[in-house]
Amino acid sequence: QVQLVESGGGLVQPGGSLRLSCAASGLTFSWYNMRWYRQAPGKERELVARITSTGGSTNFADSVKGRFTISRDNAKNTVYLQMNSLKPEDTAVYYCNAQNLWSTSRNYWGQGTQVTVSS
Repeated sequence: QVQLVESGGGLVQPGGSLRLSCAASGLTFSWYNMRWYRQAPGKERELVARITSTGGSTNFADSVKGRFTISRDNAKNTVYLQMNSLKPEDTAVYYCNAQNLWSTSRNYWGQGTQVTVSS
């Protein structure tokens, strides 16, 4: 059974930092590209960042470029999202997503972790 478990969310002041983690189990982690999405109240889910299976390539939404970084540790089956210079508009539920390299049907989601940026 595949599980993606996010952690690290919470309440932070504007300008602060948080590091989200997503621990994967039940899959061969190195066979998956990993992504972080977020969904704010009343808005559609949006792609925030993605990283290839080897960690060799990353991409970011324009809204977070220069502030967020994504990384992974394939030995620990974990992907991270380091979020710096947080803004109130970063407030959302953040979701981890795993996409198999060869099968589009093997796509998995975590349960999400709440990030709230407020003074």
